[in-house]
Amino acid sequence: MTSSRNIVSASSRFETVARRKAHGQTFTPAILADFVAQQIAQEAAPLLERPVRILDPAVGHGELLICLLRRLSEIDIRVAEVRGFETDQSALSLAVRRLRAQFCDVPLHIEPKSFLSFVMDRLLRPCDLLGSTEPSHFNVIIANPPYVRTQVLGANRTQHLARLFGLSGRIDLYYAFVIGLSLLLPPRGVAGIIVSNRFMTTRSGESVRKAIAERLNVIHIWDLGDTKLFDAAVLPAVLLVRGGPPTGQPARFTSIYQTRRVATSSAANPIEALMDDGVVALRDGRKFETRHGQLNADGQTGTVWRISTSSIDNWLATVTRCQWRTFGDIGRVRVGVKTCADSVFIRDDWNSMGISPPELLRPVTTHHVGARYWPLKTTPPRQILYPHEVAQGRRCAVDLRLYPLSRAYLEQHRQVLERRRYVLAAGRAWYELWVPQDPNIWPVAKLIFRDIAEKPTFWIDRDGSVVNGDCYWLTCATASSEAERDDMLWLAAAVGNSTFIERFYDYRFNNKLYAGRRRYATQYVEQFPVPDPNGPIGQAIVKRARRIETYVGNAGTSEAEQELDSMIWEAFGVCP
Repeated sequence: MTSSRNIVSASSRFETVARRKAHGQTFTPAILADFVAQQIAQEAAPLLERPVRILDPAVGHGELLICLLRRLSEIDIRVAEVRGFETDQSALSLAVRRLRAQFCDVPLHIEPKSFLSFVMDRLLRPCDLLGSTEPSHFNVIIANPPYVRTQVLGANRTQHLARLFGLSGRIDLYYAFVIGLSLLLPPRGVAGIIVSNRFMTTRSGESVRKAIAERLNVIHIWDLGDTKLFDAAVLPAVLLVRGGPPTGQPARFTSIYQTRRVATSSAANPIEALMDDGVVALRDGRKFETRHGQLNADGQTGTVWRISTSSIDNWLATVTRCQWRTFGDIGRVRVGVKTCADSVFIRDDWNSMGISPPELLRPVTTHHVGARYWPLKTTPPRQILYPHEVAQGRRCAVDLRLYPLSRAYLEQHRQVLERRRYVLAAGRAWYELWVPQDPNIWPVAKLIFRDIAEKPTFWIDRDGSVVNGDCYWLTCATASSEAERDDMLWLAAAVGNSTFIERFYDYRFNNKLYAGRRRYATQYVEQFPVPDPNGPIGQAIVKRARRIETYVGNAGTSEAEQELDSMIWEAFGVCP
């Protein structure tokens, strides 16, 4: 049994988050708070026949509760109690003053404690949910949980939350909040929850997607994309849900992302633009594309949540019929090495340090040299001190006694490297890289691509470079000869750099960041389609892609890429 002290410890980082909120980092803007409140009120009106109990697990300055109480009063829904939690005392005091000033007759109970402690008390003592005289459910929930990644929470607290809430992988604190809220929402209850949209498309969000699907009825999802409604760098989404058990009814899905396409209508702000369909121009000059459809999770556990429309589904079905394999079938998609101390391990001034360069230097590829099809040349080139090898078939750290120059250099930076306590805690040598990858594969020709880019940037490396962690890469493991492996890489590079793959990405994953940038991580790229390399169109693409190499830097590059781009669309049976 976990003690109450451990419970508080496990959620203590939430107090840090609340302090950040008090500095204006993640407070809910009024326009979004009112939107969520309006959606809850509209959904709750025909369902709730008695005075309601309201919960806000992270009250902040009270904006969500103020908007919700105002909306409920407009439709004559009486409030029996407002329950809230807020660990930041100054924010709590301000919220109580604001709420009492506007709703003096509403019973208010806001506690200066963590909501997760409240939930975990009940998880660890389940009899409280059945035997306590205090009601255990809330008819209406409105929430903007804090966003705190695994790295900030710390390993011990992350593992504790994961065990209690049935989570796995790189969890975020709001995952636990969402599951905690689901335990307190009865079948006729309604909740509106503001979350980061990341959970819908990332592998780390798989467990919370599964929990939501099993515990709640999702009514509507609004992916608010890069609307910048928050001052903080978060891409929000709003979930409107009812308490379970699930009915199997499809959820509505609305997405809005910035675009450069020609607008066909106008709106005052992004929330107003959600009511439209198509490209909408705002008064501030930005343009957004709004789409309306249904949530499509393909009926498979772990599949990303995306918007489904008849045109999108038909387009993707056509591509599936025309594809031969996927990038993941060609070879394993890997992230680059993670040093967690790049300034020590990766430099471009090894030859000007006044000492002989260390013996363990290798060429390294970073996003700085990323270009379509072929890497840029930099002077001087970056190199990485790579202290790993393969011995007796296993990857291991080198014996530094055999490399005196490398040892001397690393000893100079030992204090910095030993601050990476997680490396030592994992039983690794103080001078190792955190993620070194397989040293035997570096000499093999590989396809490399940038992790984050507005336009897809895939290129081929034949220099035996070590790939840094700001890029991903793959080698061909399916072809029997070097020539066939080379052809496969060129075919994948052509697909990866095409405008077709941008459309495919947006239809299948739609995980855009600010300024139209996309994440080209393993979970997405491994699903990129590949045409048949032995068919006429596949062979023609490989031949044309190889010619791109001769055009790089010349006047004919743009025209050659456009021709190749058109061939990719044709290979998958769809039109630009």
